[in-house]
Amino acid sequence: MALLHRAEIRPTKLELLGGWLPYRSWFAGPRDAGLSRVAAARFDDPAGAVGIEVLLVRAGDGPVLHVPLTYRGAPLAGAGAFLVGTTEHGVLGTRWVYDAAGDPVFAAVLAEVIRTGGAQAIEKLVEDDRVVVREPSLLLRGSGGAGTGAAGPGRAGGIEVTDGDPTVIGTRSGSLHLVRTPSAPHTGSGAVLTGRWSGVDTPVVLARLAG
Repeated sequence: MALLHRAEIRPTKLELLGGWLPYRSWFAGPRDAGLSRVAAARFDDPAGAVGIEVLLVRAGDGPVLHVPLTYRGAPLAGAGAFLVGTTEHGVLGTRWVYDAAGDPVFAAVLAEVIRTGGAQAIEKLVEDDRVVVREPSLLLRGSGGAGTGAAGPGRAGGIEVTDGDPTVIGTRSGSLHLVRTPSAPHTGSGAVLTGRWSGVDTPVVLARLAG
């Protein structure tokens, strides 16, 4: 379960990404166009310490871009190259926002979701002293089944990231390939994470697990 708070965030996630995303090697779309949110969903960090969001955005009329992010209450040691920036959250205070490719917690959670056939977290929004369940705009699904597939990476460190499309996250037990411009439908083969969102009825591959 992802417990979220309705609060003001400055700068917003899209404003933060607007100064970072156009300079990635895999960026596609007009650089001077504003970013729009296409869809998003959350994963749970079992330890409850790190926020994990799978975010799809678009620059102008460009293609959909896959930009998973992690949110932390303190800087992640050794991950300065993956820092998107910081935001001020009205409830949680300063949050360090990272390109999730460089966060070992994201790698561990993503691998587990893929190999066990997991899905996005249930999102519960705290609003005016009540908690409401929020429907995700992005439906995620791992291709495996409980107890099947290759072991995922460990939780503590040990990752090596190769930028590009796909962005490759190397771990001690295999690699994760993040598809940055997702468009290929799932063919039913391989260990993958797929997503569906408004206007996309056939699951599209967002990430692959090899190892």
